[in-house]
Amino acid sequence: MALSLGGSVYDPSDPVGRLLFNVLGIVAEFESDLIRMRTREGMAVAKAKGRLRGKQPKLSPIQRTHLFYLHDAGEHTQVEIAELLSVSRTTVYRELKRRARTTG
Repeated sequence: MALSLGGSVYDPSDPVGRLLFNVLGIVAEFESDLIRMRTREGMAVAKAKGRLRGKQPKLSPIQRTHLFYLHDAGEHTQVEIAELLSVSRTTVYRELKRRARTTG
């Protein structure tokens, strides 16, 4: 493996090549850190302005209540409840698990 820049070929096994590869690695890491820092700053500004909300829930509060009612009645399977509410089975499982954590 070698790197060709401006007509010169740098081999990572010789001292000059190692130096160049290390410098390029440091610059890449620095740029990555800058991107991470800018992202955090942008998120902090958005949060301060009330614009950072995250992913919206799949079910409205009324749908969640209906899901719990159907589940507690025991007349439908979780798959049937998912079909009735037009959500995935995973959403039904997650909501039931979330309720179990909050009710103890």
